[in-house]
Amino acid sequence: MSREPDEAGTRWADVPAHDRQPFDTKVAHSARVHDYWLGGKDHFAADRAAGDAVIAAYPGIVVSVRSNRAFLARVVRFLAAEAGIRQFLDIGTGIPAANNTHEVAQAVAPDSRVVYVDYDPVVLAHARALLTSSPQGVTDYIDADLRTPEKILEQAARTLDFSRPVAVMLVAIMHLVPDQDGPQEIVDRLMAAVPAGSYLALSQVASDIEAEQMAEAARRYNRLAHETQRHRTHAEVERFFDGLDLVEPGLVAVQNWRPASEFEAASPSAMWGGVGSKPAQ
Repeated sequence: MSREPDEAGTRWADVPAHDRQPFDTKVAHSARVHDYWLGGKDHFAADRAAGDAVIAAYPGIVVSVRSNRAFLARVVRFLAAEAGIRQFLDIGTGIPAANNTHEVAQAVAPDSRVVYVDYDPVVLAHARALLTSSPQGVTDYIDADLRTPEKILEQAARTLDFSRPVAVMLVAIMHLVPDQDGPQEIVDRLMAAVPAGSYLALSQVASDIEAEQMAEAARRYNRLAHETQRHRTHAEVERFFDGLDLVEPGLVAVQNWRPASEFEAASPSAMWGGVGSKPAQ
């Protein structure tokens, strides 16, 4: 959710939401590029150009992002059905697609409460229109950047009870936070705000799976998009779970995290993913 400085030294995420232009269709944005890869309709020529540039460098990207989407659904189902979680903070929502967090959670537990967070006005407009809660549950939407965790936590408290366990969802978002923006500190702050029994679900583009292709894909994407991608190794991603207990099978390629079928297990990805629980102190 970050952007390289412009000539004035200003980054997109540093601009207050009310001062931003609604959207710039001439520059690719992560949510719209992902929508393109997922076969959606909410993208523009710049998004397709960036998406195609990445595909040329790493042809497996479409399968990879779809594997990650399946990972999201499996994780939410596990959290709701097995871990008993009823509160979800989903940061970096993206344009709605199949099996959104609240749909999966409320299919298991209709009283689940879900807060979605994104700063792209296209995402937020679609979320408010399409992501409607079950009658028993609640959904809410926050216009905020991941790099402002205090704002997210303050506004999420309108809907979520932070004295009870919360699942913090950081799915396919951390690679958009470069090192200078303090990604570890952001994750630590979010997890410090939730009680024991809470969970972190996280996936991140890998730098050590199909390394050469992914490095070239990042270079091409970074030339064309608002955000700067920072791919990470398995060890670097695992550090996001410091202080947490990793749920079996640990941090793995997303298709290997409790696949629901042989088809899911055989769908390759270039993303690490895992789930960790916050232990009692």
